[in-house]
Amino acid sequence: MKGGRRQVLDRLPRAGHKDALQRHQLLRVRRRSVAWVPPALLLVCIAAADYNTTGEFRIISWIVLVPGIAAAICGVWGTAVFGVLALVTYVLADAAWSHQYQTGLPDFILVAVGGVLATLACAVRVRGERRMLHMRDIAETTRRTVLRPLPPGWGGLDHAAVYLAADSMARVGGDFYDIQPGPHGTRVLLGDVQGKGLGAVEAAAALLGTFREAGYHEAELATVADRLEVRIRRHRGHTAALGRDDGDRFATAALLAFPEDDGGAVDVVLFGHDPPLVVGLHGVRQLPPGDGLPLGLVELVGAGLPPVHRVPLAPGETLLLTTDGVTEARDGDGAFYPLAEDVARAVAADPRTAEPRRLVAFVRDRTLRHCGGRLADDTTVFAVRRRVEGEAGNGRLQS
Repeated sequence: MKGGRRQVLDRLPRAGHKDALQRHQLLRVRRRSVAWVPPALLLVCIAAADYNTTGEFRIISWIVLVPGIAAAICGVWGTAVFGVLALVTYVLADAAWSHQYQTGLPDFILVAVGGVLATLACAVRVRGERRMLHMRDIAETTRRTVLRPLPPGWGGLDHAAVYLAADSMARVGGDFYDIQPGPHGTRVLLGDVQGKGLGAVEAAAALLGTFREAGYHEAELATVADRLEVRIRRHRGHTAALGRDDGDRFATAALLAFPEDDGGAVDVVLFGHDPPLVVGLHGVRQLPPGDGLPLGLVELVGAGLPPVHRVPLAPGETLLLTTDGVTEARDGDGAFYPLAEDVARAVAADPRTAEPRRLVAFVRDRTLRHCGGRLADDTTVFAVRRRVEGEAGNGRLQS
């Protein structure tokens, strides 16, 4: 589809977009529209049925349904044409009967008014669909600003990510992630802003903007962490000054760095976020849980920034980062999704599952299966590892 139209803005009905797109796809054969076929068949069937009935049971007035059907699936001019055809067919069919069996002027007015109203309704429908497509373009622009596309091998990392929205009325949420290469190594950020809606998107965009600059320029990961904490406080102060009631937002986050001077390690800072899983040929292990508070809460309780931990990584090991939409997914009995155990079984059965793209697809599918497709929160699955030569196919999965 042109313009990369994939997502929907907050508070814009998702079902309307989906229904409209599916309708257009179903009414095309070899890229040609066949939307005119159903109303045309109905027109012929009603006229034929009226011709073959007795005079006491005339159904020609049912032809008012033809422009009504056209209004739902055809364009404005197509609906208008069917309105005229219905009226002409009515006149010809009614005139073919003797005077005592003719339905006359009342049904003529009914068919004429029905055609006019159907054309007006079609115009309203088409205008609404155009507005929805326009909003899809705006949403995609917003989405690409917050979650920019990451090229394959960006920053020397194999990576894959998928984002799933829990709310069918909101396709842009507070989950965020990015990779920023720079002169001091490649930095990775994944986080989850408290709350939903455009306010959460604004906070996520503010943090990502700071990460992209600080992650490139700052030599120490601790300084990048400090910049993120300061940014969320500044953003919160700005929204509070505007008098908005979302000025107390905070964000959990996992900040990683792949140092250039040590190819067998990763530096980790956790702001109240679940520690990443390390997935490799020898199984799954969880990094030590961090003792840091979420971004935006450090100053409130007088605590310091969380420390930077350096963790060894074996060649080919993948770091799996998720937001709480995965870890808090529940089945029908209320049991949480056992992420680590499920991934460990999958890797034991097929070691290729540790590849970022396969791993992300696996976690996405298993999470949706566990909760029956009813996500309690926005969900992001993100996997990165140092690039393995000879492998391709990394990037963003279809959400």
